[in-house]
Amino acid sequence: MRWWSIPILLLLGWFAFTLTPLWALYDLARAVQAHDTDYIARHVNFRTLRLSVIRQAAAAAQARDPAAPDVEPRERQRLSEAAAALAVPIAEALVTPATVVDLLDDGWPQSVELGQEAPAPRSGGGGLRIDNLRRLIPFYLASEMRGFRTVVVGVPPEASRERRLRIRLRLRNWTWRVVDIELNDDLRARIAQTFARADAKTR
Repeated sequence: MRWWSIPILLLLGWFAFTLTPLWALYDLARAVQAHDTDYIARHVNFRTLRLSVIRQAAAAAQARDPAAPDVEPRERQRLSEAAAALAVPIAEALVTPATVVDLLDDGWPQSVELGQEAPAPRSGGGGLRIDNLRRLIPFYLASEMRGFRTVVVGVPPEASRERRLRIRLRLRNWTWRVVDIELNDDLRARIAQTFARADAKTR
C-alpha cells in the first residue's frame, strides 16, 4: 500500500461515518410518517429532551419582558422561579412519544394547547419528511458533525434558520438516538405568550 493511500482511506472512512446518522434520520422520518410511537420511544432520550425543553421554555419566558435585565435582583429571581415552574408542565406536554411525532411531522405540535392555532405554513416550512433516498442530500448538507458522537440536523433543511427545528442525534452503543430538539423561533414566541398569560393570571 502506498503511503498516500492512507489519508485517502481515512477520508473515505470519515465520509462513510458521517452518512450513518442519515440512515437513523431516514428511519426516524419513516416512523414519524407512520405515527410509530413505539419506535420513537426507543430512539429518543426523553430525559435529556425534557430537560432541554424546560430550559428553552424558561428562557423564552424570561426573554418575553424587555425590561427583565434591568429589574432588581429579587424581581429577577421571582421571574426565574416562575419561569421554571411554568416550564415543567409545558415540557411534560411537549415531550411524549405522540407529541414528538406531532412536532416532527410538520414542525408544530397541534396536540399541545399553546393558546392559538398553528401559524400558517410558509415557503420552506414542514417537518421531517424523507420520501426517498435522494431527499437525504439536503439533510446531509444541513447537518453539523460535532466530534465523533454527535450530529445536529436542521429540519426542514430548506427553511431559514429561525424556522428550523434542530435535531441533535448522539451515538450510543452503536445506535444514533435523538437527545435534543431545539425549538424554532415561532414555537419559542408562542411559549413566551403562554407564559405571559399565565403570569398575568397569577398577579
